Amino acid sequence: MALAPIFRLLVATALLAAGIAGAQVFKWTDANGKTHYGDKPPEEGASQELAIRVPSYDGPVEVRDWSAILKRKSAATEVAASAGSVTMYSTSWCPHCKRARAYFAQKGIAFTEMDVEKSAEGRQAYKAMGGGGVPIIVVGDKMMRGFSPQAFERLRS
Repeated sequence: MALAPIFRLLVATALLAAGIAGAQVFKWTDANGKTHYGDKPPEEGASQELAIRVPSYDGPVEVRDWSAILKRKSAATEVAASAGSVTMYSTSWCPHCKRARAYFAQKGIAFTEMDVEKSAEGRQAYKAMGGGGVPIIVVGDKMMRGFSPQAFERLRS
């Protein structure tokens, strides 16, 4: 009987790992020489699959005073830090990011989303904040790693 919870945990871990492994980003150049990125390769022409690894933050929710951590801010982080604005640095496959998106939609919270796998600007800002997993949610000059509704509401107040 004691093995059932352990078995369920192992199955859940395997399913999560399989979902993470399935995230793909492709890069290709069109006939006009313009470079494109997407989650599916083009129907015609060659593409390169990029190996971008961004871990999903699975630890306890961590809330910090962002401005005390970062001495200098890039242009991307300056935009994110405007008073009261909510910016989420995320990936399309992250389960914590999906929960945050659903919560924001349910509560009517406007936010800017930066996909750190698909946006060079988002990836640069994510690295400037120390990376370490997604989501990173920024409200004004404060940030949190991971997501919980209670911690997010404390961050906003």
